[in-house]
Amino acid sequence: MPLKNDGIMVILSSPSGAGKTTLVKLLSKRKNFKISISHTTRKPRESEIQNKDYFFVDEIEFNRLIKNEEFLEYAKVFNHLYGTSRSPVISSLQKGKNVIFDIDWQGADQIRNKKLDYKLITFFLLPPSKKILFERLSNREMKDKLIAEKRMKEFSRDVLHWINYDYVIINDNLENCYKKIDNLIDAELNNGPKDYDKEYIRHHVEKLTI
Repeated sequence: MPLKNDGIMVILSSPSGAGKTTLVKLLSKRKNFKISISHTTRKPRESEIQNKDYFFVDEIEFNRLIKNEEFLEYAKVFNHLYGTSRSPVISSLQKGKNVIFDIDWQGADQIRNKKLDYKLITFFLLPPSKKILFERLSNREMKDKLIAEKRMKEFSRDVLHWINYDYVIINDNLENCYKKIDNLIDAELNNGPKDYDKEYIRHHVEKLTI
């Protein structure tokens, strides 16, 4: 059982391009919330900073961390490895800090299955439509449309994992999306009423997978 003063874990997952990373940064501004920084073997993007956005490592170092069982979760995403170090997360939770995870469904499944003694709230973000998702991906700093098209194919697989999350949020407007997540976290922490329509989400997923 979680102790009263322990922090909570909040996971945000989404298909690539659904706005997850932006929302994680907004949520980290809540009082007593911090982002879990992941290790990755991919190269930094132009705006990313070592030890702030990610811990950028090579595959040899990543595999060493796996062998030493230092990861809370890890997964291969778009041919790159990503992982969350266990020690800093547990340390933060024990100090009463709430930890936000920007991870995909594979990592979320691993953390969920570990059944840690800390409250866990999971969110899965979806785009309003596949057309808008493709536009978002195409507007990124990608070298060609083939990458966006490949990620659209991955989307059809990733979206099927929505059912395993506590809440699914449609990111049709960043501010509204943030408010919905913010309100649901407050409701979970305070046992308050939750404004959430799972049937509406189910119908939306059906439209996305046609």
